[in-house]
Amino acid sequence: MPALPASASVGQSISSFFDAVGQFFADLAAVHWPALLLALIFFGFNLTLRSRAFFHSLRAAYPAVAFQWRRVWGAYFAAVGFNNVVPARGGDVIKLFLTRSSIPGSRYPTVAAAFFVESIFDATVGVLVLIFAFTQGIFPKPPDFSKLSSFDISYLAEHFRLTLFLITALALVGLVVFAMLSVRARAFWSRVRQGVTILSDRRRYLREVAALQSVAWLCRFAAFWLLLDAFRVGGSVRNVLLVFAVNQIAGAVPFTPGGAGVQQALLVKVFAFSGPTAVVAAYSVGQQIAIAAFTALMGLGAVVFIFRFRSFKEVLHAGRASRDAERAAEQAGVLLGEDGARLSPRPFDEDPPTPPGAQRRRGARARY
Repeated sequence: MPALPASASVGQSISSFFDAVGQFFADLAAVHWPALLLALIFFGFNLTLRSRAFFHSLRAAYPAVAFQWRRVWGAYFAAVGFNNVVPARGGDVIKLFLTRSSIPGSRYPTVAAAFFVESIFDATVGVLVLIFAFTQGIFPKPPDFSKLSSFDISYLAEHFRLTLFLITALALVGLVVFAMLSVRARAFWSRVRQGVTILSDRRRYLREVAALQSVAWLCRFAAFWLLLDAFRVGGSVRNVLLVFAVNQIAGAVPFTPGGAGVQQALLVKVFAFSGPTAVVAAYSVGQQIAIAAFTALMGLGAVVFIFRFRSFKEVLHAGRASRDAERAAEQAGVLLGEDGARLSPRPFDEDPPTPPGAQRRRGARARY
């Protein structure tokens, strides 16, 4: 019998979401298109600046290797575009593979560790945004998430023991992975430290990463202000910060593309007194549809024209094949180049050497 309410909640969540989608398409004529288009331009600037910060982290990790920013930019847009249309954050796998394949002689642990560098600034801003939101009196507290119309977050909030079990299980999986890697711990952690090299130079980190992320957040701020205006909710500092808080919560529940159900339910709740219910409902899905369509098109364009793949699916298959080849190479004790060719044998406890010819790469320049 307990399964019946859960099924009803799923149906209610889906119905609520698609009702909002219908409201959005029915209200298209009322959308302020110039504001919407300008918002997407600012959102593109946001991602471009973030990709440049990511590029600087990678350049610090591989100072002797020449690689192109446009490929890192393409990998960044491809990941965001994929995550906005497909759940479970598969775009992170795409970004990892495309970035790794763009840097001769690079390793997956090093590239993955470079992801962490930008998360430091983002986490700091995210915590401040959430503190602000929870002090406004209209943002639902975690215990109230169970009352939202989105099944995924309401289910997790209502079944706290299950949520705690899932968190514990993930922690145990992490420990198991760590134990499996401990056989080659020295080489593995050496590559991880290499990925966060830029953090050892505080001035360089502030100049080449944190400064760019600050401007990126300002561009994102402008984008969501314009989106609020475009859908007639009304842009303001308070409203944009509330949207940021909603995005933080939705990003932590990756069961739908871009946290679609969670985001829509929270936005309707937060802006219930900011305008008519139909307007808020249209905004709650309209801004997400606009961003998803924009990033998906840009990401697919990068996949096709920069990396020469025909689809996201083809990238995922190539990524899995590349990862399997690297695992096999590690077991055999050899280092693979970008094209999968064997470069040299090496013991597992040694740091990976820079492959021959990595100093220059077919017309690529380190700065661009």
